[in-house]
Amino acid sequence: MRIGTVVGNVVSTIKDESFYGYKLMIVEYMDENGKPDGGRVIAFDAVDAGVGDVVLVIPDGGAANMLLDKKIIADITIAGVLDSFTYDGKTTELK
Repeated sequence: MRIGTVVGNVVSTIKDESFYGYKLMIVEYMDENGKPDGGRVIAFDAVDAGVGDVVLVIPDGGAANMLLDKKIIADITIAGVLDSFTYDGKTTELK
């Protein structure tokens, strides 16, 4: 699992039938200090996140299937919107 910030969305006029009703979001990974860490990725949004949200990202192909109880093919899935996180004893409030 990784933490990232949603920085945009992907608009697609044609997509896999199982993706209808769901969004694809652009996520920028963050380090424990909230600074960008690595590149940006496109993630399947299983939790209705929005631009600016700090999210929990699961880079596992089976996560979307487990979260939604349906057959979805997605390599990277947004599994939660975070309010805070604790790293090395320090809690960071996000909103």
